[in-house]
Amino acid sequence: MNVLVFTTLYPNNVWPEQGVFIKERMSQFALLQGCDVKVVAPVPYFPDLKVNWRWRFSQVARMEMRDGIEVCHPRYVMMPKLGMTLYGVMMFLSVLATVKRIQKKFDFDIIDAHWVYPDGLAAVLLGRFFKKPVVVSARGSDINLYGQFPLIRRLLRYTLHKTDRVIAVSRALKMAMVRLGIPDSKISVIPNGVDTKKFYPLSRKEAREKLGVPGDAKVILSVGHLTPGKGFDVVMRAIALLLEESPQENLQLIIVGDGPFRKALEKTGSILNLGRNVSFRGNVSHEELFLLYSAADLFCLASEMEGCPNVILESLACGTPVVATAVGGIPEIIQSDEFGLLAERNETKIAGAIQAALRKSWQSRDLIQFAKQHSWEQTAWAVRHVFESVLNGKNEMSGRGALSVDTTIRATTSHPGVKPDDLGDADITVGYKRT
Repeated sequence: MNVLVFTTLYPNNVWPEQGVFIKERMSQFALLQGCDVKVVAPVPYFPDLKVNWRWRFSQVARMEMRDGIEVCHPRYVMMPKLGMTLYGVMMFLSVLATVKRIQKKFDFDIIDAHWVYPDGLAAVLLGRFFKKPVVVSARGSDINLYGQFPLIRRLLRYTLHKTDRVIAVSRALKMAMVRLGIPDSKISVIPNGVDTKKFYPLSRKEAREKLGVPGDAKVILSVGHLTPGKGFDVVMRAIALLLEESPQENLQLIIVGDGPFRKALEKTGSILNLGRNVSFRGNVSHEELFLLYSAADLFCLASEMEGCPNVILESLACGTPVVATAVGGIPEIIQSDEFGLLAERNETKIAGAIQAALRKSWQSRDLIQFAKQHSWEQTAWAVRHVFESVLNGKNEMSGRGALSVDTTIRATTSHPGVKPDDLGDADITVGYKRT
């Protein structure tokens, strides 16, 4: 089985930690007998001019090898904040020549897309052009966030209807797609996994010595992309409440990750007088991240929405319990208070859960054993089963029904590399009426 993975989220030489969950799943899949993988991971075109952070797109390698898999990074045209409804079409047109070249040497059987829009839409158009089935994996924000915008919601529905099968990383995400009108029978739930060879427990004492963390501190760890929706500010305010109640308590909050919200978080820390109680570690490689999980007394995630957050499984694999908000697929992981505590998303409730978790006696062995039951190998086998069922024609839905909306974008059929018959019924329509 030859699989073409298509996603903008695959790790690259500039951002090696992005989309690691996709790399882990498909690297493990590529180890299965008879499974070959190549990756097309487009990046936006940007000139090699240091005018803002986007110049780093120009530094992404055109071709690289990751875990023995060939990864191609063609450029696509994107205008930030403008024409978002055109992103999927422009991505398709931009990468078409690259995929044609790949197919000459690698006649792929199926396209495996990650992130429903715009990646999934571009993949559906590629599938129509090359007459190959397409499976799209929904990851979380692509449905939970983009689904709130009327125009994009129509494109999400179009993509999900046209694809041959959909994979959701949680049951909650599956139900969100069902509410968009996608048949239940078309969606397979395959949660993320964890690599217990990378994430394993180290003694807290040893981990803290390696990291320079005080041995007598109560350490709370939070990991993720620094955006408002991840709730790092909520955790910081919760820590401030706990310190107000017990000023003598040596609480240390370690925040790992980077992103556009970092400066605002640093300002929040200053306003809350958390200077000595919070530290920002920036991005940390997976090879080192297990040290931070092992050093922590507790992992805390206060997200507004989630799909299936790997950080929770990573923490459990290192024997560290979790406090998290009961959103998205999180309750599907933390199904018992043996593994962590769930709370409402506000500082008072989070503070109470942190306090209760720090007082609770946890069985690290049980946490580690639970995490081992969620391996990437199991995930890879489940993905293979979905691919095989699609290729064998066993999927119940063909996904080729039409989507009726108002204004038709026919840029695809005017492109020199695309003839009108190449895409079949795949004309893309975008409505401008509010729903």
